[in-house]
Amino acid sequence: MSVTRINEFLAQEGQGETLRKLIQSFQADIEASQGCHSCKVLQSKQNADSVVVIEIWDSVEDHEASVKNIPVEALQAAMKLLAAPPKGEYFQ
Repeated sequence: MSVTRINEFLAQEGQGETLRKLIQSFQADIEASQGCHSCKVLQSKQNADSVVVIEIWDSVEDHEASVKNIPVEALQAAMKLLAAPPKGEYFQ
């Protein structure tokens, strides 16, 4: 049975578009990871600084292992754009 991972990001004021584009820049790396069925990066219409990533995986372990496929520089750049720590949760 697959698992869905929902990640929530709140960018600093006015940085939502930049954050969305940055996450999309490594979306293909996520999708190419073992066990990934899909990955969608979405930006809120009500609050442009709110970005979510919805991923479907074979397992939690596959998702956790996929982080190594994301360039470290991209992760560091994303963290600098955040107004709050990211939130994430698995759903079945």
